[in-house]
Amino acid sequence: MRQLAGRTAFVTGAASGIGLGIAAALAQAGVKVMLCDIEAEALGEAVAGLKATNADVDGVLADVSLKTELQAAAEATLARFGDVHILVGNAGVGGGGRYGSWSDAGWDWTIGVNLMATIWGIEIFGPLIERHGEGGQIVSTASMAGLMSQSSSAYNVTKYGVVALSEGLRRELAPRGIGVSVLCPGLVATRIVDSARNLPERFQGAGQPSVGTQEQLDLMRGVIAGGVDPAYVGELVREGIEHDWPYIFTDLQFEPAVDARFAAIKAGFDRIRGRTPMR
Repeated sequence: MRQLAGRTAFVTGAASGIGLGIAAALAQAGVKVMLCDIEAEALGEAVAGLKATNADVDGVLADVSLKTELQAAAEATLARFGDVHILVGNAGVGGGGRYGSWSDAGWDWTIGVNLMATIWGIEIFGPLIERHGEGGQIVSTASMAGLMSQSSSAYNVTKYGVVALSEGLRRELAPRGIGVSVLCPGLVATRIVDSARNLPERFQGAGQPSVGTQEQLDLMRGVIAGGVDPAYVGELVREGIEHDWPYIFTDLQFEPAVDARFAAIKAGFDRIRGRTPMR
């Protein structure tokens, strides 16, 4: 999408962090943006802050792990801005735990927000982007954890799912004029470690993010605070939409780990090279 000005975008998880960075970058490029989030006060502040820059934006509250609320948010977006061209499925939580600390609530919450909301968003907004015939872009936020899982956490499982979904959709939607990108951020200065601040009552017992003990949690909080600026990530996503990048990365920190994973996969093929499969 070379021309962004005048287009409309719907961004989930947009009240803070990466979502707000993306919303701001798109708004600065002349895109009309509907910010969607579960956190009312933060959403109001984000919308007000962007409107102060003369951006054409609005906000809608939704728990994206509930399909009915995501559908209502889509209807509100159509009513406010008309045709939608860009979907950014960014909402995410760091819930769940590793093997030995799994819980049904942890899996349900993390899968609901990180994966099912991404799927439902595409199911709802895909036809809306198709129907006007002007083309569009779908961006889904995964993680470097979606390319190099280092634990059995629900978070990593869902992020692998988002990568797989995006790669498959890119092939299927290209002939329909819709580009598909997957954002795989590394360490970004967000509040992902404090996701439980927005934990819905029905998921009580989901527990803390998957990094382990309180000491490890505090350490991770400090590491993430020193991560990449979300505003910079927003600019990368804007550029990725303009040029239809299949993968959007934020830095090179985890490139060696991804290379090692692919080398291990290649080694698996090498081990059976030259053997005749049993029939």
